[in-house]
Amino acid sequence: MHDRERGLERLHEVTADARARADVAVGRMFGSEGYSVRSKLFAFVSTDGTLVVKLPEARIEELRLDNMVMRGSPMREWATVPYGAGADDWATIVADALAFVDEITP
Repeated sequence: MHDRERGLERLHEVTADARARADVAVGRMFGSEGYSVRSKLFAFVSTDGTLVVKLPEARIEELRLDNMVMRGSPMREWATVPYGAGADDWATIVADALAFVDEITP
């Protein structure tokens, strides 16, 4: 199984509760399956199987995560979570990302 497929499988597992919400959708984003709340992206898996989530800067620092880098620049509120972090960590971080984006999205 390729890294992205493995990551997508885990993301699907840890988003069961989120997908049950009427305002959460799954679609193609950044060339991968992504999860959004009211059309605002909060989580997806990169080509290397890494989870990418939108979180407040303080939470990214607290979790000691790396920022996602796009075109050579770190994205302030986007963090990467390695596959090796484990499913429980992914579940917690995805829930945090959903709560954050839900709060800031009208």
